[in-house]
Amino acid sequence: MPPSQDATYFDASTTQQSSWNRHDTQWALSLFGTAVGAGILFLPINIGIGGFWPLIILACLAFPMTFLAHRGLARFVLSSKNKNADFTDVVEEHFGVNAGRLISLLYFLSIFPILLIYGVGLTNTVDSFMVNQLGMESPSRVLLSGVLVATMIGLMMGGEQLMLRAFAILVYPLVAILFFLSLYLIPSWQMPNMSVPELGSFSKTLWLSIPIVVFSFSHAAAISSFVNVQRGHYGAQATGKAEAILKRTSLLLITFVLLFVFSCVLSLSGEQMAAAKAANVSVLSYLANITDNSFIATLGPLVAFIAIMSSFLGHFLGARESFTGLVTKHSNLSANFTDKLGALLMFFAIWFCAVKNPSILDMMDQLSGPIIAMILFIMPMIAVYKVPALSKYRNRLSTLFVLAVGALAVFALIYSMFK
Repeated sequence: MPPSQDATYFDASTTQQSSWNRHDTQWALSLFGTAVGAGILFLPINIGIGGFWPLIILACLAFPMTFLAHRGLARFVLSSKNKNADFTDVVEEHFGVNAGRLISLLYFLSIFPILLIYGVGLTNTVDSFMVNQLGMESPSRVLLSGVLVATMIGLMMGGEQLMLRAFAILVYPLVAILFFLSLYLIPSWQMPNMSVPELGSFSKTLWLSIPIVVFSFSHAAAISSFVNVQRGHYGAQATGKAEAILKRTSLLLITFVLLFVFSCVLSLSGEQMAAAKAANVSVLSYLANITDNSFIATLGPLVAFIAIMSSFLGHFLGARESFTGLVTKHSNLSANFTDKLGALLMFFAIWFCAVKNPSILDMMDQLSGPIIAMILFIMPMIAVYKVPALSKYRNRLSTLFVLAVGALAVFALIYSMFK
């Protein structure tokens, strides 16, 4: 994706790395929106059902897990000798053509199923809101899903500035509503069960909860495009600026999402969380059902709509870039034509899936989950020990921490799939 037309290109001699500007704020919001998808509505149940103490420990680990992993992926993309390299270029440069093709294909396959999920989820959310809150007749699913998917993809095809404005419009109310709901639930807080669990079950609960935290805060799909824009915008200072934006994004995520998680968890008992998980409904839907609260019932679909749409935009960014990189490297098609072809093919695939409304969420989570863990946590850390440009990060505590978390996440996902 090309940088914005009004972007000024800098080198190290003309830019103050410590200064924060509108460009940085817009990208922090974009990355935040990519991370905060529909999963946030299920996160309080998924993470809170394990008990209070695992929740506390995971909350403490959430920031280093999120920031260090995404910083590692950003450093990996920036390590290329080619200043215009995208993710597919970098993996081929560092791991060879064949391994690069495989990793690039897996990267695309880790993102694309999430777009299918969001296409189905957004259509269902809007349809439910129109019927239950607005009292309308259920519209044609073919027409509704087509309009919604076309609108989202149209925003992405409109260029960087249109995309960033869309993120700003979506993310500000999302942050405000999450914060307001977190405060709104405070009067219903209950004292949690503070008993210390048995070490074996506690360790297993903590281990199996790691992937939930990893993927609930993941904005890996947008990192390659984000890094390339910073490289064009800031030149030699791209690494420092990208890391500063990623740090603020992670802090924003941890602050607002964990406040929402704790507020929801403290408002429900262990039995209620188990019931919500068994019913496979979001935490806001469950709260609305048990309290008969029309206020939460109205805000719930709005939060879901904003969260899904903002996350769709960020994941489409990654899928679009990886598709273009894969096709142009193995054909004579131009990048511009391939970009438009990819957007068209993805539109029809997402639209078809949204119309069919399949029950594919578990399958997609299992397909995307291990691949995201390997690409976000493990592969960049392997590159640290393989790529000379990243050698200065070897044997650092942060590198070993990310590698360990990635390995635990992958094994936890494999265990969950085959147990």
